[in-house]
Amino acid sequence: MWKEGQVRIPSGCAISGVISRSGRLMSGDSIVRSIALMHDRSNGLGGGFAGYGIYPQYKEYYALHLFYDTQQTRTACEKFIDRHFDVVNLSKIPTRKIPEITDEPLIWRYFVRPLPTRLKDSQLGEEEYVVRCVLRVNREIEGAYVFSSGKNMGVFKAVGYPEDVGRFYRLEEYDATCWTAHGRYPTNTPGWWGGAHPFAMLDYSVVHNGEISSYDANRRAIEMYGYTCTLQTDTEVITYLVDYLHRRQGLTWEEVAQVTAAPFWSAIDQMPPAQRVQLCYLRNRFSSLLITGPFSLLIGYRDGLVALNDRLKLRSLVAAEKGDTVYLASEECAIRAIEPDPDSIWSPQGGEPVHITYDRSN
Repeated sequence: MWKEGQVRIPSGCAISGVISRSGRLMSGDSIVRSIALMHDRSNGLGGGFAGYGIYPQYKEYYALHLFYDTQQTRTACEKFIDRHFDVVNLSKIPTRKIPEITDEPLIWRYFVRPLPTRLKDSQLGEEEYVVRCVLRVNREIEGAYVFSSGKNMGVFKAVGYPEDVGRFYRLEEYDATCWTAHGRYPTNTPGWWGGAHPFAMLDYSVVHNGEISSYDANRRAIEMYGYTCTLQTDTEVITYLVDYLHRRQGLTWEEVAQVTAAPFWSAIDQMPPAQRVQLCYLRNRFSSLLITGPFSLLIGYRDGLVALNDRLKLRSLVAAEKGDTVYLASEECAIRAIEPDPDSIWSPQGGEPVHITYDRSN
């Protein structure tokens, strides 16, 4: 008889997410319970969470979360941060010692704004300035890694099972309007603190179940636009694709899906002329950003949450609603663990994004 841990699970990795359309705050306890139910889809080599609305007192500042290998690295990185940003608060990220999480790096956070003179001299927009600073730290300061850089949101990740990562970071002390979670089962890349999910850039965060066979083509393409992939996993490139397509190119989420999980040419040929022209343009204009391979994604951002499957739906994804709250997960049981009686439950179509936004009318 096979025992747990003795067989490779090619469809492994677990993702889960929850969002309140009304912006109701939800404790981190709930997302930890959801992802914990899919324990056997992970192997202890990575777990993590992203929460939105968790820093209301600093909502106008970028929250930089960093891993440091050594105190010397921290000193060097803080000099870089001080040269480029106005730092209004800095501290260690609160954690608790537990036996399941070991070899932790130094984990710090900084609430910052770009220095006005530096920003003006750069001739960049504020968000692009922050992106370039983050990429410089990750590329040039050995032993330092910015793993979260958005406003009023934060990523918390580590090497370990996700439920242990949640306890380690004391997620029960945070309240968020949207949570995403990941349990990792790496197959082709190493399990290390920087390689755990979510991956984030500005307020975009990505959790991903699958294997991206187009990684090299996607990486070469995105690096032509100023990004640098240094973190030894395919999900990093997905995060940069999202930032490039949605923020820099201004594509809608439907158009982002039509690039990354594009319809087959045979299907495009059968579409009405106007739609066919649009899809042909996107496929040709962004051909190197097509993601191939099985995947399911949850993408958090400042205005909501997006879920997306590959076109053939080779990775599982389930959605449900209860009142104003939407739930998404790799398995239905992970949703019912925190909402046992949803109003509706369904399986999203491959290649068709599920896009949930906050109700800003109130």
